[in-house]
Amino acid sequence: MSKAILLINLGTPDSPDKKSVRSYLRQFLNDPFVIDMPRIARLLLVNLIIIPFRLNKSTKLYKRLWTESGSPILLHLEKLRERLQHESGEKYPVYAAMRYGNPSIQSVLSAIDQSGVEEVLVLPLFPQYASSTTGSIVHAVQKHKKKLQNIRGIKFIRQFYDDPGFINAFCKRIAGYQPESFDHIIFSCHSLPERHIQLIHPEHRVHGCVCEQKMPVYGKECYKATGYQTARLIAGALNLSQDHYTVSFQSRFARKWIGPFTEDVVIQLAREGKSRILVVAPSFVADCLETIVEIGQDYRELFIRHGGKELVMCESLNAEEEWVEAVKEMLGFNH
Repeated sequence: MSKAILLINLGTPDSPDKKSVRSYLRQFLNDPFVIDMPRIARLLLVNLIIIPFRLNKSTKLYKRLWTESGSPILLHLEKLRERLQHESGEKYPVYAAMRYGNPSIQSVLSAIDQSGVEEVLVLPLFPQYASSTTGSIVHAVQKHKKKLQNIRGIKFIRQFYDDPGFINAFCKRIAGYQPESFDHIIFSCHSLPERHIQLIHPEHRVHGCVCEQKMPVYGKECYKATGYQTARLIAGALNLSQDHYTVSFQSRFARKWIGPFTEDVVIQLAREGKSRILVVAPSFVADCLETIVEIGQDYRELFIRHGGKELVMCESLNAEEEWVEAVKEMLGFNH
């Protein structure tokens, strides 16, 4: 049976102008997996309140992010696809898509179907499973599968938070920054609403729950538990002591999102007299708005403003050699 590989990341506007950003935000925020509330209420909230109030700010952020070659997350996705295709040769065709924006899941799956491929292995590029990311991708792919003619089977790699190759790739990346020379290291994951975590294990309160200390059996698809586990595995491999790093969560939209919040940790470390800190984002495998602008620029300014001297953002895995090797192993290239 012929097989193809499909890499999927979150998405990006086509360009950093209001029209493109508005279109992107509409698609992204109207997804019920992202804002899980009744449809009418979500449509009113997103289209009449959130987008009109956030459009100018979001457009300015994307203008700060944009490069002469385009959107970084798309450039890294295409580079990763190219390198994997080179490694695969003629064995597997490798495709890439975005959950929101272009290239769309629908257009890429249609192209794969027309090529005559019968089976697709999908890798959502999110180490830790969350319903708002990997869950949304799985739903979108399965929904479009009904319209396909040749593809018989679709398989998913749902998460890889503890994959040895993934951990090794991040360790190699971090080691290049000489982590022992920093006063403290922050492992910053993207935050989610607390209710998303409570749906996984409602018997535990979110802040201070056992996810912070160990990997519970019921936490195998708990985003918070797997985020902490990724940080523990990386820290262990780099021989970082527990008092030398902190796990936190960024990009929160409200107080009732999982924390501690990265911005609060950054301020606290500055006030404690830490002068140099390194920030690693282990819930991202490609640099994007959250890593380049939010952490690399805004949190750096925040740290310095509160007394710190230097905040360094560790570059993500992007399409580096160790990451390509890790993805090859996950996808079965070497078998």
